[in-house]
Amino acid sequence: MRAWNTWERVLLALLVLLLVVFGLIQPGFITPETLADSTFNYSEKGILALALALLIVCGEIDLSIAAILALSSLSMGYAMQAGAGPELIVIAALATGGVAGAFNGWLVTKYKLPSIVVTIGTLSLYRGVAQVLLGDKSISGYPEAFSTFGNGYLGEVIGQPWLTLPLGFVVFVIFAIAVGLVLHRSVVGRRLFAIGANPIASRFSGIEVDRYRFFLFVFSGLMAALAAVMLTGRIGSTRPNIAMGWELDAITMVILGGIAIEGGRGSLIGVVLAVLLLGLLTFAMGMVNVTGIVMSMLIGVLLIAAMVLPRLLKRRETVV
Repeated sequence: MRAWNTWERVLLALLVLLLVVFGLIQPGFITPETLADSTFNYSEKGILALALALLIVCGEIDLSIAAILALSSLSMGYAMQAGAGPELIVIAALATGGVAGAFNGWLVTKYKLPSIVVTIGTLSLYRGVAQVLLGDKSISGYPEAFSTFGNGYLGEVIGQPWLTLPLGFVVFVIFAIAVGLVLHRSVVGRRLFAIGANPIASRFSGIEVDRYRFFLFVFSGLMAALAAVMLTGRIGSTRPNIAMGWELDAITMVILGGIAIEGGRGSLIGVVLAVLLLGLLTFAMGMVNVTGIVMSMLIGVLLIAAMVLPRLLKRRETVV
């Protein structure tokens, strides 16, 4: 296994410091039950961050990922109203997410458009469709299976009530391990890093750059759909503003985790640490009644710091 880099050690130290500080400020914060329940605050965002990590490593980005989540949730609502059962409702969400991601990938690879421009456009398109079709209404009444998936615990499913680990967090961990293995222990991962570092050289070396980019956008859409199933089940309804602004949170997690915004560098360990750090931080601030606008300001500061500090550390290591 590779050694942890300097930035990952910094993130781990910040995570420990966060637990210590809020453990002293807020009695009961560092308990298994509280820490387990805090994962409801960031598991779906973590799922989005995993998909964005692969895209950013490859030199691309998907700003429409939260809007695809909203669109997938809308398709779940329409499928339910049409009389579909839980399995078909999930399939409707995944199909919507896959098609929306494929449309992004097609525009980027077919017409050689910058992904940031394409996904800004589709962000408005997908979110606008969801808001126009829903208006000021919401869709509720989903089957009990979705509430169990969104709010349940692993112990309840396997008959071990003492195991109070939320199912959503279990899903996040499983996908984090899978994505980490692909990124750091497979030929596909090496090719993604190569594409992000130098796409022209990658083409000359025989890597099908556009094919990888296209399927990463499809994967991003599918992960958004998975997050839609989790979030819709957890809140029990489809709403026009569901996951509004989550793309910023997910991108912050990725950049804070040390993935270079220009592509070609980074690790998934850092992303997972950043998901935990940012998720626990917002949860802890919520416990001490910090307002939402202050949290948004802090996320912006963290995003800037996450881009500047790793470069300062790298420059210091080079000098030393």
